[in-house]
Amino acid sequence: MKEYMDKNDFAKTPPMGWNSYDYYDTAVNEAQVKANADIMAKKLKEFGWEYIVVDIEWYANDAGTLRDKFQYIPFGRLEIDEYSRLQPSPERFPSSAGGKGFKPLADYVHGLGLKFGIHIMRGIPRRAAEMHSKVFGTDITADMIADPSSICGWNPDMYGVRDTSAGQAYYDSIIQMYADWGVDFIKCDDICDSWLYRNDSFSGWHETQMLHKAILKTGRQIVLSLSPGPAHIDRAWQYCDNANMWRITDDFWDSWELLKNMFWRCETWQDHVKQGCFPDCDMLPLGKLGKGFNSAGEERECRFTRDEQMTMMSLWCMFRSPLMLGAELTRLDDWTLSLITNKELLKLLDENCRGAQLFRNDEMVAWKNVNQKTGETHIALFNLGDEEKTLEWELGCDCELYDIWSGEKSKTVCGRIAAKVNAHGVKHYILKGK
Repeated sequence: MKEYMDKNDFAKTPPMGWNSYDYYDTAVNEAQVKANADIMAKKLKEFGWEYIVVDIEWYANDAGTLRDKFQYIPFGRLEIDEYSRLQPSPERFPSSAGGKGFKPLADYVHGLGLKFGIHIMRGIPRRAAEMHSKVFGTDITADMIADPSSICGWNPDMYGVRDTSAGQAYYDSIIQMYADWGVDFIKCDDICDSWLYRNDSFSGWHETQMLHKAILKTGRQIVLSLSPGPAHIDRAWQYCDNANMWRITDDFWDSWELLKNMFWRCETWQDHVKQGCFPDCDMLPLGKLGKGFNSAGEERECRFTRDEQMTMMSLWCMFRSPLMLGAELTRLDDWTLSLITNKELLKLLDENCRGAQLFRNDEMVAWKNVNQKTGETHIALFNLGDEEKTLEWELGCDCELYDIWSGEKSKTVCGRIAAKVNAHGVKHYILKGK
C-alpha cells in the first residue's frame, strides 16, 4: 500500500527528542522552549536527539494561572482564528503575534539543526462550535462538524469531529497550517485510547485516519504520535497504518510500580516494532521535573534510583521505543547527561536492530537485541526484586561480556552469564567474540 510505504519511509528509527510536559505542564513559553533547544543542539544532537516538542495548551493565554484548582481551566482564554483553528498564545509565544503562528519558533529550532513538534487535542474547539465559526475552504461552520457526544474526559477544550467530507476539510486545514509553520512532529492526544468510550463508537478511530490523510496531503514528512495509552493491542494494525508511534501506557512517571509494569507492556507489543511503527513507552522522567505542576513553581528531582534509571533506559532501548526526554535540559546534571548520551545503548535504535524478550517472571526479565546487519548482540538481565540477587542466563556458548553501564569486562562460565544485580537494576552486556 503506497500510503503505508510513504508514511514509513522517513521514520526509520524511533524518534528522539524533548517534550515540555514533564517539567512545565501546560505553561511553557517561547523563551523556555528556545533555551531547551539550545542545550539539545549543543549537548545532545550529536547523539541523535533532534525533536523539540511543545506540549499541551500552547493556545491557552491563561494556562497554569489557576494550577491549585485546575490543570486545564474550563472555558479559558484560548487563542483561535476565524477558521476554528487554535493559535499559539501571543502572551506566551510573542513571535506568533500577527498571525505568524509557530513559524518563527520552528524556524529558530530548524536553524539549530533540530526538528519542531507540537501537541494537539483530538477534535475541534468547543468555542468554535459555540460561535459557529467557519471551516477553512468550505461553506460549513464548526457546529456542523462538531460531535458534542464525543468529548475528552479530562480536558474541556474540544469536541470530536464527525466523519464527513467537511470534517476532513477541517483536519486538512489545521494540518496544512502546521505544515506551513514548519511542524515536523504532531503528538495528538485523546485519540489512542479513551476511558469514556470503550467500544467501536469512539470517534478517535476515524479521527486517526483523518489526521493521517491530512498529513499525506501536505506532502511534508510529519511524524504522527498518538496519546494517551494504553493502546489496544487488537488495533495494532490501525495504529501502524495511520501513525508512527502510539502510547502503550497511560502517563508514565517515576514510580517503580509503573516501570515494573512496563516489562509486561513491552512483552505484549514487541512484535509490532518496525520501521516507521513504534509502540511508545512514553516519556523519560529524568533529571529536574514538575515545576509547572504546582502553584508554587517548585521543581523536584527524578524519584527513580540510579539503578531504576538505568533499567528504564535499557528497557526502552532494547525494546526500541521512541525516546522523549521530560527533563529540563537547562538543568541537566552530569549523571542524567551520561545516561542519555551512552553511545553503546543508543546504537540499539538503529534500523537494523531487533529486540525480543527471552524470559520474564516476577523476579527477573531477560531481553536480547541483535543488529541484523552486523550481528552485534546485547543481553540485558533485569532484577525486578527488592533485594540484590545473582541472575543467571544460559547462552550456550562462551564469550566476553562488556557492561555498557559500568564499562566492566567479564566472561561467561560454561556458556552461562551469572551476575549480581542490584534491586530494580540491570546488567546490560554486549557480547564480544561470540
